Amino acid sequence: MRQIHKRIHEEGTKAILITLLIIAVLATGINLLWPVQTVWHILAYVFFAVVFVLIVRFFRVPIMRRTTILEHAVISPADGVVAANEVVMEDEYFHEQRRQISIFMSIYNVHINFFPFDGVVTYYKYHPGKFLVAFKPKSSSDNEHNSIVIQDHQGHEVMVRQIAGFVARRIVCDLEPGEPSIVGEEFGMIRFGSRVDVFLPVDAEVNVHIGQVVRGRSSVLAMLK
Repeated sequence: MRQIHKRIHEEGTKAILITLLIIAVLATGINLLWPVQTVWHILAYVFFAVVFVLIVRFFRVPIMRRTTILEHAVISPADGVVAANEVVMEDEYFHEQRRQISIFMSIYNVHINFFPFDGVVTYYKYHPGKFLVAFKPKSSSDNEHNSIVIQDHQGHEVMVRQIAGFVARRIVCDLEPGEPSIVGEEFGMIRFGSRVDVFLPVDAEVNVHIGQVVRGRSSVLAMLK
């Protein structure tokens, strides 16, 4: 097991500061226009506080979360709910049938993405696209997305696809083929609601079911044969 310590993701610094600035401007404007404090002022302050807490939570790094180290295991690259588990034709890289497991991340989840096993990055490509609701099947190919293929030490290749959602419009990832993949280490993130698809060999032994809540770097998605 590996573990990390609590911190706010560096990608969140700008967003948190902008949120604070907007809240300060709005609160000042409200008090200038309506200086007498009422229940509406209190409700506005509560709303601002909730928004700020959600933004900070979104960019949190998991607190002391341990990484599962298990031979032949594919560890979940993201927090969220399993939204699909099916055999599909993968035409971008493998050009063959693959087992697709999709993980939908809501705004409440940690949005950092993690390498699913030890190995090396063999393929990376960014695709501009639409911003459909992330849980729709066509979002996997039509939405803005990154495709990353990782090969383990036994030669198995698995694709991890970061997919932007209706709200998420920025995928953070900067990989190149040849870079090492270390299970549980961060390789990117997606902002504000999104989805991650994992394309496994069809004979992989799936360890999750649709509707199951999974945690990045700790939940075992499947075992490779």
